[in-house]
Amino acid sequence: MEKKDFEAWLDNISVTFLSLTDLQKNETLDHLISLSGAVQLRHLSNNLEILLKRDFLKLLPLELSFYLLKWLDPQTLLTCCLVSKQWNKVISACTEVWQTACKNLGWQIDDSVQDPLHWKKVYLKAILRMKQLKDHEAFETSSLIGHSARVYALYYKDGLLCTGSDDLSAKLWDVSTGQCIYGIQTHTCATVKFDEQKLVTGSFDNTVACWEWSSGAKIQHFRGHTGAVFSVDYNDELDVLVSGSADFTLKVWALSTGMCLNTLTGHTEWVTKVVLQKCKVKSLMHSPGDYILLSADKYEIKIWPIGREINCKCLKTLSVSEDRSISLQPRLHFDGKYIVCSSALGLYQWDFASYDILRVIKPPDSANLSLLGFGDIFALLFDNKYLYIMDLRTEKLISRWPLPEYRKSKRGSSFLAGEMSWLNGLDGQNDMGLVFATSMPDHSIHLVLWKEHG
Repeated sequence: MEKKDFEAWLDNISVTFLSLTDLQKNETLDHLISLSGAVQLRHLSNNLEILLKRDFLKLLPLELSFYLLKWLDPQTLLTCCLVSKQWNKVISACTEVWQTACKNLGWQIDDSVQDPLHWKKVYLKAILRMKQLKDHEAFETSSLIGHSARVYALYYKDGLLCTGSDDLSAKLWDVSTGQCIYGIQTHTCATVKFDEQKLVTGSFDNTVACWEWSSGAKIQHFRGHTGAVFSVDYNDELDVLVSGSADFTLKVWALSTGMCLNTLTGHTEWVTKVVLQKCKVKSLMHSPGDYILLSADKYEIKIWPIGREINCKCLKTLSVSEDRSISLQPRLHFDGKYIVCSSALGLYQWDFASYDILRVIKPPDSANLSLLGFGDIFALLFDNKYLYIMDLRTEKLISRWPLPEYRKSKRGSSFLAGEMSWLNGLDGQNDMGLVFATSMPDHSIHLVLWKEHG
């Protein structure tokens, strides 16, 4: 057929085709397809791909693609990554989407990382760890064996665990290997704290002592309390050591000389916890950078300035109830901005700038949960049977881990948290090492450790 005749025929049939119903159009197309050969069918297939199967994600500018992707949940995005290599490339490069997904899981975000493929990998790692927590499979256990009598005192720092025992010894352990690095002869230890060179012990013999790890020699002996010393803290920069005792007092000592600089009174119960910490907020009573001393007994938390003046006055006394049947747990958290303590009424968080109670987190199902660690995102809690992780954004328990029949102690430090940075948000690196340690009736130390990523 000549081109001119063909064009006239095509115009004529087009007018007729447009006048048909949808059903008639479909029958016409079916008939034409049945008359077509391989060349025509291939041509039809190629054009249908363009007309009906347009890849809008591929065709849109990258900025618009990212905007659309932000409306999808991460699980859907992971499914979309399977559509094609192009989709996977675009979705994986959408940094904001994956960063937001990680934040929603309680993950810390380092905005300085610019690699667009990095954050999808971080999310995949995060979702695995959070699934392990939900399924109670994120941890594993281990034991340290070496003491021959009750282990009462525990202190953890930088991968090392110090244990003080009634067998008149203190030991320093590498948690990752389970090996004892140092073992020295001491007095009975009610509390311990250490650094690379020295160990400070508070004892049931009413004294505090400072020991040298390398030689086991006693560097300094602090005498003056008339009751067991349950808690110690010190600061080399200030040359100050503080101690809390069953004689209801705190004492401030010169760390280097052993001289008692001050005795702080006002508590009406055993002083079970002292914390020496830099303040990070400003108020009428203190400025950022000031050193602050906190002390806690069964019912009250007292806040003191650190100085060598004899007539040192308590800045503030905090309590959760006038009811003397409601007691505080001895594990006190203070990071320079917030004070946190637990009781039967729940977790109490105070703003250190104003001393106002910011919130009270009620224990679920009337559980009596004790505080181990408190951060920006998570809290670590425990009771007689389980170790718990709470998401502080929702105040819901998101994971638990069974605990053995550990040695019960209301007053002492025979259980403690390990690494704490993950409580401010997991980052894929800080979910490793020690989570929890407690002394056992057989004189061993039970450890709960992060399990390596699957």
